[in-house]
Amino acid sequence: MGVSIAICETDSDSALCKVGKATLLKVNLKDVAGFEDVAEFDTVVPMDQAKAVMGADWEAFLKRNRFDAEMETLYMDKVKQDADKQRLAPVGKKLYTGWIALDKVPADRKDALLAKAGKDDRLTGWDMLSFDEMSATCAKCPLSWDEGRGCMGTFGPENSALPEIAKRSNCAIVASVPDSIVSKKIFTPEDAVKLLEEVKVLREKLPAEGKVMVRRYSGVLDRLEKTGNICITYKTRFYFL
Repeated sequence: MGVSIAICETDSDSALCKVGKATLLKVNLKDVAGFEDVAEFDTVVPMDQAKAVMGADWEAFLKRNRFDAEMETLYMDKVKQDADKQRLAPVGKKLYTGWIALDKVPADRKDALLAKAGKDDRLTGWDMLSFDEMSATCAKCPLSWDEGRGCMGTFGPENSALPEIAKRSNCAIVASVPDSIVSKKIFTPEDAVKLLEEVKVLREKLPAEGKVMVRRYSGVLDRLEKTGNICITYKTRFYFL
């Protein structure tokens, strides 16, 4: 796996994604007990029950709805004709998806809901955008330092020699990249000033490492420089992952 350079973009009010990322829309629970009344669900019918309801009309039912007879469960929203839906409705059952929209939850129950939802089981306004919408937003965001592609870019492979070169050159931040990934260290805007100083030193030192190293790491230094400048300008933190 490769190593990436990233900034804490939502530190800045200038980040065009900040409002979307701060707006929680949905959470997912493994068990919706206690929240059944606001939880999203699909209405389903086991195929054997659907067959019993349809009786002699079964084959025609499958054909007009383009269902496979080998299916185990029938989703009611896939049934095309209202008449068929009405016949199946009495045997329909709720199959909870686990998702709950926050706007459906009364204010006095939200804290209890969020206490049950893991941090990775949440969808924000940003998450709900399409890939194209995200890309368009990043393209015009002032914090999008990676050629308009976003605020995260490539540092290099895990076995990059740049940290070792940085260590020999007394460039502490770049030298600490592998360790900072393990410790999940977040660097400050003040560290960004030091990072720019290290980039300058490494540009001067790289030629002594050989032309191959210059070609291999010049682009990385450019990206580190852009990261540092953005962090200083917009007072954002940065990290490696």
